[in-house]
Amino acid sequence: MWKTILTIATLLILGIIMFNIFNKSNSETKSTMSIDISTVEFKEKRAETEGVIIDVRTQDEYNEGHLAEADFQYDLMNGEFQSQLDSLDKDKTYYLYCRSGNRSGQAARIMKKAGFEKVYNVGGFEELAGAGFETE
Repeated sequence: MWKTILTIATLLILGIIMFNIFNKSNSETKSTMSIDISTVEFKEKRAETEGVIIDVRTQDEYNEGHLAEADFQYDLMNGEFQSQLDSLDKDKTYYLYCRSGNRSGQAARIMKKAGFEKVYNVGGFEELAGAGFETE
């Protein structure tokens, strides 16, 4: 009898532990997924919340063409982006883009880890330009 009760209690505890592990993993995945938004979602969010647009490409890429509304160009690859984080207001909304969306995704995750709540990877420059965003 006691062995049965002990077995049931052990299984119940293991079930609770597994549920908590799965639930934590699932919520971390959701928070990472919410960083990436489409150009349509970007347009909608910009209409609601202006925010700060950051181009994380190199200076040469930026000079070849960028969004007219870009507020900053901070190169992710040379460390400039990381060095600027302390100067940014964590309460503002940030929209990041690069050439393809890869670097801006990395930059968005860096910002999230640094405590920024409203950070979005809006993808690549060509895609944004093709969606009608004004460029220079």
